[in-house]
Amino acid sequence: MRDGVDARPTPFSLTDARAGAPAIMAVVNRSTDSFYESAATLDAALHAVDAAAEAGARIVDIGGVRAGRGREIPVTEEIDRVVPVVEAVARSRPELLISVDTWRHEVAEAVCGAGAGLLNDTWAGTDPLVAEVAARFDVGLVCSHTGGLSPRTDAHRSRYGLVGSDVVDETLAGVLELAEAARTAGVDPARIVIDPTPDFGKNTYHSLRLLRDLERFRDTGFPVLLAISRKDFVGEAIGEVGPADRLHGTIAATALAVAKGAAIIRAHDVRATADALAVTLAITGDGPARHTVRGLR
Repeated sequence: MRDGVDARPTPFSLTDARAGAPAIMAVVNRSTDSFYESAATLDAALHAVDAAAEAGARIVDIGGVRAGRGREIPVTEEIDRVVPVVEAVARSRPELLISVDTWRHEVAEAVCGAGAGLLNDTWAGTDPLVAEVAARFDVGLVCSHTGGLSPRTDAHRSRYGLVGSDVVDETLAGVLELAEAARTAGVDPARIVIDPTPDFGKNTYHSLRLLRDLERFRDTGFPVLLAISRKDFVGEAIGEVGPADRLHGTIAATALAVAKGAAIIRAHDVRATADALAVTLAITGDGPARHTVRGLR
């Protein structure tokens, strides 16, 4: 408090993330079996949050359960993994928007009570009560698309055409249907984010086509979240490449996605992503070149 005014920084708002002014959402996984990186202890998670914030992240996405197949994680265990991180970040980093990656309303309730401002429901409304929790706490909600998959299952011989626009049509219709359901549940439309969700319920052809047509999602007026960091479709576009070797491909896809209107980029590698955003926005004219002295002196 200074001169009667609270000097604490204002948390980042979803309304600040838009096409032409994208925000970085840093991945912080409390699970012990994540496909790329884990912050398995509370200290490790808080260190990851600090590093991400210093590198340019405005949002941190805290997850307690691996997206893919693995050991069943009870609701109570997921809560125990994520709530202490949310509480600690809310105290130490009030400038960050805290997101939690969960599809279960019990977890959503617990993390919103602890200070989360965004619910990243990557499993496409499997539990419709998550939207009701978001409305009751007046927090944001990510509406994603999985093609009807149950949580933590993999796509197999999806019914979408391999190269046709039907995957784009169905994905767009799916996220808009969830956005409308969220509004009906009472979620503020300004707090709704849509995510085409590459790799979830989709093969590599599908995910590539979604990025190619990303403008259709941008044109809905909802901010578009893109979670593509080190994903399988990136590795398959390069060749037979595992998660550890997908950074360069991820950065290429990120630059394209930003140019096509993505508003939030979910990333493991915040510093590299921030550099990619800076150069892309300078080229598109949506941001300045930050140190322009070459040839001027």
